[in-house]
Amino acid sequence: MAEASARATITYDSGKVPDVLEFLKRTRSELRSLTHVRVSVDWFRVFDVNGDYFEVTGIGYGDEPIVEILRFVNTAFKPEFIHAPITGPYKEFKTGRRYCWAQDRVM
Repeated sequence: MAEASARATITYDSGKVPDVLEFLKRTRSELRSLTHVRVSVDWFRVFDVNGDYFEVTGIGYGDEPIVEILRFVNTAFKPEFIHAPITGPYKEFKTGRRYCWAQDRVM
């Protein structure tokens, strides 16, 4: 089965991470529960349970700002390994990362 086209797309301009985060925040209501993300060398896609997705072009796993974008959509990944090159077409990660209760409190 062929992959459907993106429901919405934005092109990343260098240094414009807030624009990408605002795009993801505004368009989030158009998707169901997020399940996973795919990151290539030049695009980033966020998928829901129905297979619908949003796409950010112009940024990939080799770019430093991808860490902030992946954290914004609660992706489970290791920041120290995200920039490592691979032989496949993209890297895939699950979303829905959770924090333990009271993680931000100082005891």
